[in-house]
Amino acid sequence: MKAYVIGAFSTHFGRLPERTHKQLAREAVEGALADAGVEGDALEQLACGSCALHAWGQANLGGQVLAADLAQAGLLAAGTPVVNVEAGCATGSVAFQTALADVLSGQAGIALALGVEKTFFPDDPIKTFSVFNPALDQLDRSVWTTHYREQAEQHGLEFAPRPDRLVLLDACALVAQHHMRTHGTTREQLAAVASKNFTHGVQNPKAQFRKARSAEDVLADKPVIEPFTRSMCAPISDGAAALILASEAALGALPPATQERAVEVKASVRGGGAYRPLGAPHAVRALAERAYARAGCAPGDVHLAELHDATAFAEVALVEALGFCPEGQGGPWSSSGASQLGGERPVNVSGGLLSKGHPLAASGLAMLGELTAQLRGEAGPRQVAGARLALAHNGGGLIGFDEATSAVTILARG
Repeated sequence: MKAYVIGAFSTHFGRLPERTHKQLAREAVEGALADAGVEGDALEQLACGSCALHAWGQANLGGQVLAADLAQAGLLAAGTPVVNVEAGCATGSVAFQTALADVLSGQAGIALALGVEKTFFPDDPIKTFSVFNPALDQLDRSVWTTHYREQAEQHGLEFAPRPDRLVLLDACALVAQHHMRTHGTTREQLAAVASKNFTHGVQNPKAQFRKARSAEDVLADKPVIEPFTRSMCAPISDGAAALILASEAALGALPPATQERAVEVKASVRGGGAYRPLGAPHAVRALAERAYARAGCAPGDVHLAELHDATAFAEVALVEALGFCPEGQGGPWSSSGASQLGGERPVNVSGGLLSKGHPLAASGLAMLGELTAQLRGEAGPRQVAGARLALAHNGGGLIGFDEATSAVTILARG
């Protein structure tokens, strides 16, 4: 069976204290419906993702609450089945895969994946930590604290988290520092990645930051933890994104204009992490091999990619793991211009998480929305010429040095 993306929409990403979860969800769903050219009563299933609703007092049934509001707004049929999804920063992709499974299994002809998030607390900035830090084991914190400290000591590094910094960054910094020592990756190369993504973000009207930053500006920004400056780390963001999927049979009954703009899902796979030594092969490598095999393609066939650049180094590691360049060459390959718009294989032409923003559950869906626009040839000034095959990677949380959940999706058109 085949499945297709027929509608996609993202709200503006940024710090949006004046907007509610319900307002963001309504905008995203209304936009996706308009993009698909279908009515809300055509949606047979909803996979709703959010990580932080509990921080706003909605600890249970968040999807049902949002669905009821969507139904009152006439954007969804009352009583539409809802599945709540939470997978850390990978929530959007797992919501997508949930809707995809409904379509491929025949449970629904048309299904909706929605991700909505508010992580900015203007009156309590430290509360943001309560949203991000649970992406590590909170049932037995000694598991990861011991693992990180032992691994750091074995490699002559330091694991010294602070209460004013996300622990996730400390763990990511260890991986970056080890990669730099092993392969010669430099801070200047990381700055080039960040600068490239900020440059791309200028052309994205939905991006949180739309101002170019030179590599020198990135390096001169506020230090966070070696080797990262603030500009090398994804910001705190609010926003929502939605995608509508259809089966081949359902697509055939839709208007010709919808059929002509449909984008095929060639593969969408996910995997988990494990406690492994610092320097072990990236878990995404095996995941990517599964995705390529399922889609019947190779890394060299991919025309563009949207990758989970929670830090600038994450993009460097991912272009290696996905086979875009040899292991250890992510820094030189990225800084060569190969990953910029007009380069060999553009990466994060949306601006990536660094520039576009990172509202957790919405991020993965926004990546897929960007690729959908690119494959339709509708991306405007950031259009990748001749794009026919595109890949997204979205990851969430940590188990050891691996992402707790990773998803790789390949989309194609024509």
